[in-house]
Amino acid sequence: MSYDTLPARALDRRELRDLVDELAADPSRWKDLVDFPQEGGRHYVSLYRDTHVDVWLLCWRPEDDTGWHDHDISSGAVRVVAGTLRECNPRIGGEHLETVVSAGESFSFGPDHIHRLTGAVDGSVSIHAYSPPLWRLGQYSISDSGVMRRVSVSYADELRPMDETRRTAEAAIA
Repeated sequence: MSYDTLPARALDRRELRDLVDELAADPSRWKDLVDFPQEGGRHYVSLYRDTHVDVWLLCWRPEDDTGWHDHDISSGAVRVVAGTLRECNPRIGGEHLETVVSAGESFSFGPDHIHRLTGAVDGSVSIHAYSPPLWRLGQYSISDSGVMRRVSVSYADELRPMDETRRTAEAAIA
């Protein structure tokens, strides 16, 4: 699939998953962009963006953590091309749902999906596609009193846990 053949409209979850799966099958389109800088933190590169779709390459270490977030109005898909990612979905009053996504696996989600992603092993790499393109994301925090709040952030801001207080509060709702 070339970017020129993408439909001139928002892609649905199936189409997004097909897109990340097809991109993963052609490493010549992204392999030279894989990097794990010495400074630490996720390395991410925009592979493509138009008015209907947004595609990213992300490189992960085990300590990389997006924190709880949603993708505002965008649906998305993720394909792990190397290593392993851990996806967690929040459950109020219970243990969070945790899914390990290994190289060769993909998943998709709608705009109502709240999750956090972490690198499960060093050297993990994934391809992400969103439609419509990301402009805003919801980043979640939990106050000391247990109140959950959503903060709207720019897609250009790197997602990470908002603060240590929030991590402590998250453990309390698990």
